[in-house]
Amino acid sequence: MPATIALVLAGAAAIPLAWAGISAVAAALDASAWSDLLSDPQWPWALLHSLTTGFAATALSVLATAWILSRSFAARPWRFVLRILAPMLAMPHAAFAIGLAFLVAPSGWVLRALSPWATGFELPPAWPTTQDPWGIGLVVALVGKEVPFLLWTAASQLQRADTGTRWRRELDLACTMGYTRPAAWRKVVWPQLWPRMTAPVLAVGAYSLTVVDVALVIGPASPPTASVLAWQWLLDADAAVNAKGAAAAWMLAGIAATVAGGLWLLRARIGGMRWTDGRRGRVDPGAVAAIAPALVLALGYAGVMGALAVGSVSGVWPFPDLWPRELSLAGWRSVLASLDTVTTTLGLAAASSAAALLWAVAWLEVAPPSWDARMRRIAYLPLLLPSILWVVGLHRLTLAWRLDGQWPGLWLAHTLAALPYVLIALSPSYLGFDTRYRHLSATLGHGRLAFLLHVKWPLLRAGLATSLAVGFSVSVAQYLPTLFVGAGRYATLTTEAVALSSGGQRSLLAAYAWLQWLLPALAFVLAAWAGRPRRFRERL
Repeated sequence: MPATIALVLAGAAAIPLAWAGISAVAAALDASAWSDLLSDPQWPWALLHSLTTGFAATALSVLATAWILSRSFAARPWRFVLRILAPMLAMPHAAFAIGLAFLVAPSGWVLRALSPWATGFELPPAWPTTQDPWGIGLVVALVGKEVPFLLWTAASQLQRADTGTRWRRELDLACTMGYTRPAAWRKVVWPQLWPRMTAPVLAVGAYSLTVVDVALVIGPASPPTASVLAWQWLLDADAAVNAKGAAAAWMLAGIAATVAGGLWLLRARIGGMRWTDGRRGRVDPGAVAAIAPALVLALGYAGVMGALAVGSVSGVWPFPDLWPRELSLAGWRSVLASLDTVTTTLGLAAASSAAALLWAVAWLEVAPPSWDARMRRIAYLPLLLPSILWVVGLHRLTLAWRLDGQWPGLWLAHTLAALPYVLIALSPSYLGFDTRYRHLSATLGHGRLAFLLHVKWPLLRAGLATSLAVGFSVSVAQYLPTLFVGAGRYATLTTEAVALSSGGQRSLLAAYAWLQWLLPALAFVLAAWAGRPRRFRERL
């Protein structure tokens, strides 16, 4: 019976995922499209933008994550790192990019705080601090969002009852041998953690190379990145231009696959890389200095959230005033007037995250380990494939199933996008569950269902609730599938925010971006409340 259920679950997920992947392959068969792509004068510079920003963002994200982990794991700052992850993960990429643009724009808070007393500026300077031609703003935005994701995936392994406890003991043992904590981390924990981090790092690299919504908000504009250029071609009504966009998406996919293959081959070398000895004679840095990148990240998010909050109620705000001269609720009134956008976002996020969680729980409960290992290669396709190529496959899937422009098709696209994240979030706690509880329950005469309802799922409610919140936040952040599969008929907070980012309605844009963060943040708050430890009162 469990094998039959696992087979049904595998088919329910693998069929749409594989269909979308195969449909994307068909988009690369037009030879004339490749010729047009290679002869397009914009393409070489756009591709260079994507490569430089993508590689820089991925490398900096991995280095910052390793630095924070080496100085915080199994130490006092570790609780602080874990606490700041939820609000960071809750903020979608587009909302973070919009808030960052509010901070670093020529008329943003940073220059307002320094003007005129330090800069002498009475008017905003003509500086390309957002959408700069070098892509620096895009790299900063990507690093700011990918470091929390990598920390979260690492924490899911470091918090496991089996490996996490063992790594703590090994780290403490290395410290007793004279190594500083960062050096002990690099020699003992990092070589064991890195193989488990390879897939998330590949996902970060694929996303950074092919991101569209963040590049539209804060990336270079003339020429844009290759992913934005391919997206513009895919939206063109001309079939030849559309085919060129599909070819561009496939070239990005090929580059991402080549880089991923090289990283996969080098994973053992990177994990076992020789570091400085770090023995006696060096003093461990203080707690604050040790997690300086984490503090900078937390302050950056606080600044982004503050900029969005103030921007959503700003009225007249001349430069260089640090605070608006007038406060206005016009932006929020406009949001309330389009309440359908909020309800569509909530409905899609709730339905898709619930479906992804139900599938993940059922799969992890009944699938044999060998089946699970094979299925994950398919389930992780939305993470590893370039977003543009994936959305092309999804669009052809919904066209074939006659779901294009309909709510069920949009729900399917959001569910497939949330599924790998929910699976990653749930797997460590679910697979690390102590099987002795099941044996003890069976000796007391309880069946499998009673064990699940009264023992296993209550003990795992924190992991279940967190996974649901992760799926919810992923759905809220979806941009390309909503536009493409929804055929422009369904507006969500993310699509509206990205569309407004090129306009001048500061308060309305900030209100939408703030809601993009607020809804997932509430989901994580509810998850923390649902997963809190149970407290029992003593009877007198």
